Amino acid sequence: MSEISKEQVKHVAHLARLAITEEEVEKMTKQLGDIIEYAELLNDLDTENVEPTTHVLNLKNVMRKDNPREWINKEDALNNAPDKKDGQFRVPSILE
Repeated sequence: MSEISKEQVKHVAHLARLAITEEEVEKMTKQLGDIIEYAELLNDLDTENVEPTTHVLNLKNVMRKDNPREWINKEDALNNAPDKKDGQFRVPSILE
């Protein structure tokens, strides 16, 4: 890839809604160029016999099986409520 230009840095900053000075543009141009140059080293790697992966770690679903079970009934739940009326929880109004 070719060198990153000051105009590209300004464009990216504009897209990110960042106000940067000319001094920062100079600095970012150098830093982003170094990052791109380093990332391009990956192009030199031999990946011929490497299987594609979706994650670097061999993770599997670690969640428990979702089994339905009995829960407390309505009356027991309402017994813990600080305020209730007509078999329902009462909460402060949030709309006028």
